[in-house]
Amino acid sequence: MNLPPTTTSSDVQEQRPSLAILPVGSFEQHGRHLPLITDAAIACIISQEIASTYPVHLLPPITMSCSHEHAAFPGTVSISAKTLYAVIDDICASLAGSGIHKLVIVNGRGGNYVLSNVVQEANVDAPAVSLFPLSSDWDRARDDAGLVSDRHADMHAGKVETSILLERYGDVARSAGGTCAPGGLRSCCLTAVSSKWRRRA
Repeated sequence: MNLPPTTTSSDVQEQRPSLAILPVGSFEQHGRHLPLITDAAIACIISQEIASTYPVHLLPPITMSCSHEHAAFPGTVSISAKTLYAVIDDICASLAGSGIHKLVIVNGRGGNYVLSNVVQEANVDAPAVSLFPLSSDWDRARDDAGLVSDRHADMHAGKVETSILLERYGDVARSAGGTCAPGGLRSCCLTAVSSKWRRRA
């Protein structure tokens, strides 16, 4: 699994992007079949899809966030909401110092509620920070992919997250008897979510 971008400083200088993409995930339990890095991996996958289509500055992911409700599960690591807020605030300031004044946060974890506050406060004077995908984006992606389970029943380590990982990294999803077979759960969720971005752009 290759998550960090390999862009060089020269690449950025030549591209002269006006917008940066920041994947935000988590490091938390996702049942017995998905890795702790699932949310970060999905945020990176979506971000890479966007970066392959638009001239944006793809940033490395924030891989730990607010997973406190999963603290009882071995392996889960969290940071506080104020720490996540502060890190993103510092990233925005650093980007602005290099001439990039717009940021899209690609959030792979639904429980990172503080990100909505980050966006709200960052946009007081002018639009500067956006959050993607929203719940409505996931709902439309689920419909486009033909999934019949509802959002609540499938919000964590379910068909959506499993299918996206199977599509890109089939070897990281497991079942009780071993590795899941991608053929048994093909989904166009990744394409569907990415298309929502394209419609907005």
